[in-house]
Amino acid sequence: MDIPCLVVCASLVEKIINQAAVCRTCEVLGVNRLILPEMDDSWAVRKVSASAHHWQTMEYCSPEQLPAWLVKQLGYTRVALTASQQAQSLVDYAFAARTLLVLGRELTGVSTDIATLCDVALTIPQYGWVESLNVQTAAAIAIYEYNRQWR
Repeated sequence: MDIPCLVVCASLVEKIINQAAVCRTCEVLGVNRLILPEMDDSWAVRKVSASAHHWQTMEYCSPEQLPAWLVKQLGYTRVALTASQQAQSLVDYAFAARTLLVLGRELTGVSTDIATLCDVALTIPQYGWVESLNVQTAAAIAIYEYNRQWR
């Protein structure tokens, strides 16, 4: 039996508040590793993460280093979370036990060069007029679905 291992890569997430919120979500939902662009121990991170930054395993990879880092992540299915309607629906996707979930930049999402390094692109079905969810909210939905399937 495969052992679940979820890594969330938030290296493209630019806003500190969103990084801290993703950290809190990852810790609460049992993510194995969180990848952030750089270390930040500011008041904003401490407040929004609600101490999750003390418990969540974190590593750091700058956006510039991300392509090379992604290529080195052998043994994981690399999944780009995107708002693209051409992506596969999260509802129909069966996560691999060893998944690396790549989150996009606020406003612009996952770039084409990063998406091509991923094995699959997923989208969360949306029914309103707004074209995307906040990155932390989208991450929470995808992580929850991974956990529903594997934990």
